[in-house]
Amino acid sequence: MLAALAGSTMLGGAAFADGHAKLSGDLKIFLDTSNPAPRAAMEGAIGRFGEKHPDLNIETTVIDREAYKTQIRNFLTADAPDVATWYAANRMRPYVEAGLFEDVSDLWEEDMFKEDLASTKGAMTIDGKQWGVPYTYYQWGVYYREDIFKELGLTEPTTWEEEKANCAKIVESGRACYTIGTKFLWTAGGWFDYMNMRTNGFDFHMQLLQGDASWESDEVKATFANWKELIDMGGFIANHQTYSWQEALPFMVNGEAVAYLMGNFAVAPLREAGLSDDQIDFYQFPSINPDVALAEDAPTDTFHIPANAKNKDAAREFLRHMASAEEQTIINAGDALGQLPVNAKASVDDDEFLNQGFAMLSSNSPGGVAQFFDRDAPAEMAKVAMEGFQEFMVKPDQVDSILSKLERARGRIYK
Repeated sequence: MLAALAGSTMLGGAAFADGHAKLSGDLKIFLDTSNPAPRAAMEGAIGRFGEKHPDLNIETTVIDREAYKTQIRNFLTADAPDVATWYAANRMRPYVEAGLFEDVSDLWEEDMFKEDLASTKGAMTIDGKQWGVPYTYYQWGVYYREDIFKELGLTEPTTWEEEKANCAKIVESGRACYTIGTKFLWTAGGWFDYMNMRTNGFDFHMQLLQGDASWESDEVKATFANWKELIDMGGFIANHQTYSWQEALPFMVNGEAVAYLMGNFAVAPLREAGLSDDQIDFYQFPSINPDVALAEDAPTDTFHIPANAKNKDAAREFLRHMASAEEQTIINAGDALGQLPVNAKASVDDDEFLNQGFAMLSSNSPGGVAQFFDRDAPAEMAKVAMEGFQEFMVKPDQVDSILSKLERARGRIYK
């Protein structure tokens, strides 16, 4: 134990005059940031780390995000990389419980982690230990066509009645209120998160996702009743179950739909498709139940060290690099990830939507911050439930049978 501590101290003590630990050997990094902007941001960050450690041979593998989700267990088990991207909260639980992620609680004892990343420590903690390091998070909310709002005389809603009144005017104009692509299910999970948190609050939402509340309860029925109001008035685009989230973007770009409940990562492709910032704006999902404090989805993306990693010293140093205020400022800039840094000492890029998201999450989310439906719920329950959400959006009159199915799944999964 003393020898290991001494080795760790020598590593952290830095053999270089500039304060960087001297690292050598191979460092294998697996990324799920396959879209162009995130990939470039990650490759830039890895390049800067490599410049600090010229004796380290860094091998980077980028895997399509959907494929990564199906491959992660296999590569963590056999021939694991030294660092892998993943997600916080319950999405990391299966790999923690299977012994496939390294305990990095030692990093969280360091001042930078303990002080500057404190807001996300809970999302990285299972059984009192920390299992990864966050590098970015981002707000969810309603992105909308500001020019169409002006055309129709609409203002940003803050209440459910105002939201429905806006939607009625939009439908009357021949447009859908919202675009959405539910082909890969998770987008419907975002709608459920907001409908349920706004109807019943953050605490009930988390009880439900953790198996401690019934899907057939009056509270959940109220959530679906509110959601059904929007579906029944024709609020969503048709055939959304055939589109991915990207394939649903043109409906907003072309003005066939006016708004998109989505994460801030949607801004870059909306801009790339030709919409200017004068045509796009953002508002916080409105209040439904005035007795419920506003809570938000702010998914946190993370780096982890696989338990079977071969170069854990270099991996730990890389996690320090990615957690630093300097690096998080660079990778979260509007021309990179276009998201929010987790490190409290990082700077937020001067971008309209990042500033709105930062203000919302910093000062107007008193109810709490959720990680997103398929991160807060166990994977098996998330799959069954999101299939149910998609089915409900197509067949809202089948809500009772859908909730019955979800309740049976709860009894099976949370034994």
